[in-house]
Amino acid sequence: MSSNEQQLAKVLFIGDTVGAAGFKAVVQQLSGIKQEVGADFCIVNGENIVKGKGLSAVEAKALFEAGADVITTGNHIWENWKARPLLAEDRRVLRPLNYPRRNPGWGYVVMDLLPDVQIGVLQIQGRVYMQSIDCPFAAAEKAVARIRESTPVVFVDFHAEATAEKGAMAWFLDGQVSCIAGTHTHIQTNDARIMPQGTAFITDVGMSGPFDSVLGLRKDVALRRFTLQTPHKYEEATDDVRISGITVTIDVKTGNAQEIKAFTLPDFTTSVL
Repeated sequence: MSSNEQQLAKVLFIGDTVGAAGFKAVVQQLSGIKQEVGADFCIVNGENIVKGKGLSAVEAKALFEAGADVITTGNHIWENWKARPLLAEDRRVLRPLNYPRRNPGWGYVVMDLLPDVQIGVLQIQGRVYMQSIDCPFAAAEKAVARIRESTPVVFVDFHAEATAEKGAMAWFLDGQVSCIAGTHTHIQTNDARIMPQGTAFITDVGMSGPFDSVLGLRKDVALRRFTLQTPHKYEEATDDVRISGITVTIDVKTGNAQEIKAFTLPDFTTSVL
């Protein structure tokens, strides 16, 4: 490749995988989706797989075998104790970087993307309406600087509740990372775009799981919680399973995104990408 020749890579990101139904759909369909979109690298958010709370080595192994290269998580990963040894043992399974350092696991990883090209994957978590953890902006700034010593291609999963905080992070990191993909709220937003300095951004990638639900929770349970204002056991929904995600095309020389597309797939036999 000459110094002036552009080389592109495509990253596939699958949004929050929820429950057994969502997990089964992603495992069964991931290889086909990767082939259809021509993905060079695949990231799956897996924080809600085991009854809505985290994942274990069993689910992680299945996702990797299905075609995931990195698994990101979020705040619910800590509610599943089987996830803790997994976080400590496998650098491909990330937890938000800005939790206190004594927690197990890593917040970013650098891996091969193409021959002689690497990608850094970083996860951070917001603080608005969430845990009062370390500053995600400071944590991201330091981590991105380290990653860019190896590669300009940087993909960020920003696990946050507030849309304003996600949008602020997009402006903060614009031109320093290839993509910021918002997760956590389970509702795909209609704002996928390229920021002025070349960073792809979407406020939330959406949920991969049962849409006949309230964010993956059985409707009747959710209604009892809201109407009675008392705790009720989490019970997974199972019907109308869909997979939500994005594809991001990146110039690997500059790290700038060339295109971002969001999708939700109810029918995996029909190309909509």
